[in-house]
Amino acid sequence: MRVFPASIPLNGQTVIVVGHGPMAEPKARLFASSPARLLWFTGESSDPVASDIAQYAKIIRRVPTRRDFRGATLIFLAGGEERELDKLARWGRGQGAMVNIVDSPAASDFQTPAIVDRDGIVVSIASGGAAPVLSVDIRAAIEQTLPARVGVIADLARELRGTVKSVLDKFDDRRAFWERALRGKARDLALAGDKAGARREMLRELNGETGPRTGIVHLVGAGPGDPDLLTLKAARLLREADVIVHDRLVSDGVMDLARRDALRIDVGKTKGHHPVPQDAIGDILVREARKGQRVVRIKGGDPFVFGRGGEELDVVRAAGIAVEVTPGITAAVACAASAGIPLTHRDHAQSVTFASGVVKKDGPDPDYRALSAANSTTVFYMGVGAAPEIQAKMIAAGRDPATPVALIENGTLDTERRVSGTLGDLAGLVTREAIAGPTIIIVGDVAGTAISQAATTTGREQFA
Repeated sequence: MRVFPASIPLNGQTVIVVGHGPMAEPKARLFASSPARLLWFTGESSDPVASDIAQYAKIIRRVPTRRDFRGATLIFLAGGEERELDKLARWGRGQGAMVNIVDSPAASDFQTPAIVDRDGIVVSIASGGAAPVLSVDIRAAIEQTLPARVGVIADLARELRGTVKSVLDKFDDRRAFWERALRGKARDLALAGDKAGARREMLRELNGETGPRTGIVHLVGAGPGDPDLLTLKAARLLREADVIVHDRLVSDGVMDLARRDALRIDVGKTKGHHPVPQDAIGDILVREARKGQRVVRIKGGDPFVFGRGGEELDVVRAAGIAVEVTPGITAAVACAASAGIPLTHRDHAQSVTFASGVVKKDGPDPDYRALSAANSTTVFYMGVGAAPEIQAKMIAAGRDPATPVALIENGTLDTERRVSGTLGDLAGLVTREAIAGPTIIIVGDVAGTAISQAATTTGREQFA
């Protein structure tokens, strides 16, 4: 370990920033909402001070004297001549402060880390001043994984720490309590913004009033496959799940984000092959939740768009088990965006309709008259096997056979493939191009807009 990322309590401390402009302002902003007393010596500069800093800091429009550094804990020197910086640094150190000379790590007593600030939780990423850009990129990655209200949980833990210690004498008992409290219902309430409810739940847990751990089912959308398109909440739920019930459209990249020790149950289906019937999937969700487990039922796309999430929601609710839904980016939106096809366009389509190419046995057909309206886009899910029927019924309902179509196979994945043509040749396209993977079929004038964008496609088959 080349550097030690110490944490310095800021209550009652004084932080001083010297300088102005883009080197000084970020340092002042770091402490603008902290409990520290912030003094910003801007020198002779008359540049306006950002309002978010001005409401917290004392702005002093002159150069500091030696006496001004008295009582300071941290001093940031941002810009200026080397001789002047050396003098100010000596003054600050002489008063007992630690000094940071911005952009001069070797001359500084400490370096400023990249910081993820969640109030009660602060994460620092330090490179010893060697690679600040890399530290910022790592911070961005951490920002995406930490819930916005995680600091609320830390604040509650801080407030109740003394109470817990007075009730539970043994260290092991206290540790077990915090594991239950910070990973259970109280944590969920805090993340949902109910701090008072979270506090009550923690006290109930401390007093032994909560009883056995209750399970919950999360219906989660995995998006189209690219793990970068997973929502932040979905990624967090995967990391926390005890049991993950997944289908075949959830990519390996998404599943790699899950806890390694979570129980994984594959209920994937393929055309004509349903090894785990839908009723059995509902039974699995209920069974695992009744064990007190956090169950994530993760589906490709969005669970409520041709994902049968509504049926599973009804089953879990009927069993009296808590259930929450986390949406995902549905395949129609993601695949169209990946191919550069706007589903609506002022010149080509004033509406868009999602339809399934596969209907329930003995169930009603889609309204092909509505699906074939002019100035509209229709997107078919699960339409590869039904391509001849889609083609015939749309044309019979009045859609022009020359209407552009686009087929996007394995959208957003490295194996994505795109094919374009016309409605009158839809079935032929599927056969000639041997389309077999999960595919979205887009019918409408907007599908023709991607043809002119083929030159921008990289790493994937271009539109013909």
